[in-house]
Amino acid sequence: MTTDLLDDLTRQLDEAEPHLCTLDKYAAGYQPLAFLSPKAREALGDRLSRVAVNVPRLVVGSLAERLRVLGFTIDGETDEALERDWQRAGMVQGHGALHREALTLGSAYALVWADANGNPTVTTESAHNVAVMRDPVTGDIVAAVKRWKLPRGKGQRAVVMTPESVTTYATDVADSPTRGTWSQVGEPVDNPLGTPPVAAFVNAERLADVFPDEWHHTAGRSEFADVMPLVDALNKLTADMLVTSESYARPRRWATGLEIVEDDEGNPVDPFAKADSTWQNEDPEGRFGQFSAADLGAYANATRIITQHISAVSALPQHYLGVIGDNPTSADAIRSAEASLVARALARQAMFTPAWGRVAALMRAIRTGEDPLAIRPLPVWDSAETRTPAQTADAVSKLVAAQIIPVSEALRQLGYSPAEVERIRSAARADALTTAGLAVVPGVGNA
Repeated sequence: MTTDLLDDLTRQLDEAEPHLCTLDKYAAGYQPLAFLSPKAREALGDRLSRVAVNVPRLVVGSLAERLRVLGFTIDGETDEALERDWQRAGMVQGHGALHREALTLGSAYALVWADANGNPTVTTESAHNVAVMRDPVTGDIVAAVKRWKLPRGKGQRAVVMTPESVTTYATDVADSPTRGTWSQVGEPVDNPLGTPPVAAFVNAERLADVFPDEWHHTAGRSEFADVMPLVDALNKLTADMLVTSESYARPRRWATGLEIVEDDEGNPVDPFAKADSTWQNEDPEGRFGQFSAADLGAYANATRIITQHISAVSALPQHYLGVIGDNPTSADAIRSAEASLVARALARQAMFTPAWGRVAALMRAIRTGEDPLAIRPLPVWDSAETRTPAQTADAVSKLVAAQIIPVSEALRQLGYSPAEVERIRSAARADALTTAGLAVVPGVGNA
């Protein structure tokens, strides 16, 4: 294999890096202050280096907490071996971090391979380190790369994955290696899966989000991309309010009729430099007074407008962003306020379903040797709605009593994984058989 494919894939990583770093700063609340004039920066110095209301983290977290995979089914049946592999790979907790990464940066990846014992293993990867190449017709992944830096500037490593092989490369260049600086490490490893062992989780709403071109260097779109300018405005208002508050923390007073005294260098001397001194004025016409304090209510009104815009753009309920209106007075009011957020969560579940199906198919193929492209697992998602356990139990109990849904579906809606549903049903059958056996009286037969 030549390094042309490696160069093409790593170029995608290099082109996306500036944009991803900007998103990282907003997600962490370390973005620079916007709309701050040079004079204001000079006056403030280092006293107001960072003020951030971290709405991006709230946007991502409120959506990611509604994306929970309970398990998988294959042709409607539970695969207990796949359930065990899922737990062994640490994905019961790890899949939530992958969702947050995909919602933050627009894309995230899962690599599936076999460990030393032949068991499937899954690692969650960031868009900083992994890039894929897709077939322009089918959209299938035809190649992928994972690149990482060695500690203390000792160079980089990269692994190129194709349907035929997995090849490792190395370079001594610490940053942005150019074409021809990579060298192959060892021999390529055969890929028995017949497809790159990568699943791409792309937060895409448009075709350009899946197939980035010269105008879209990154796959996917950050969930908080639309609120970034609004967050800048909110941070600016907050900074202005803090500066105003500091300026008027102590009353501003004035005096007339005082003679201005200058020091040896001709600079005016403050006659009231000591805060605890007594003010004196020899001029009988002299007067003392105090300026009125600044009204911070204007900042509150402006903040309310910005947060309302953030709520409209991000689908966050207003009570998530603070008290900017009436709080929901009942559970029904909360569900109504969260309707748009729930709809967005359901859309993200549908968007990530094929990727999780690919992960499960690769895991089973490693276990059984089947063709992963012939396996069609489906993830089972937890409910995206806000409900108390008592409300959910009451609702599904009524549906079962009315024979609208079976018990297995009721258990799934209660949040049990497919494997747990199967165990509960097996235990129920065993209890029924035990009860039936106890009801038989020994020695008594039909007349």
